[in-house]
Amino acid sequence: MDYKIFRAINQLAGRYSSFDTLMILISKKVRYVFIFILTVMWFRNGSQKKVTLYAVISVAFTLFIHTLMKCFYFKPRPFMKRRAGILIPSKMDSSFLSKHTLLTFAVSTSIFLHKRILGSVMLGLSLLTGFSRIWVGHHYPSDIVRSAFIGSLTSIIVDKAVCLLKRMNQKIK
Repeated sequence: MDYKIFRAINQLAGRYSSFDTLMILISKKVRYVFIFILTVMWFRNGSQKKVTLYAVISVAFTLFIHTLMKCFYFKPRPFMKRRAGILIPSKMDSSFLSKHTLLTFAVSTSIFLHKRILGSVMLGLSLLTGFSRIWVGHHYPSDIVRSAFIGSLTSIIVDKAVCLLKRMNQKIK
């Protein structure tokens, strides 16, 4: 079923040049939008600095998880085992996990937990990022869903852990 969904999406690549351009743009450049938003939030006063810090911590843990997974598990990318349309060059590393999807979901979930409207927009961009990774032929849908889950879960755990540490620190004082 994973391959069938992949084919249904990926077979559209190459048919509509405007969508191809959009998917390539999203796949390659959305991370800069996320960096820009985090930078703007960092330089604003108030709780936004805290949210940015949580997002960066979540990204660090997510990258650690990604590195561990790459060491212990290899899943060939769709174009390595089967015929698939690829719109942009790709590394020949494991398809699982999608680093683009992991990182965008880690950041957007961190922001969503504190800033619902901005976080919702960023979650939408994260979904588009995952979809674009299937469109360009680099990942299976299951890679995207699992990456979104792990990126989001990491952010939730970081947020809860920081809150718990704050409470413990207040009790000690």
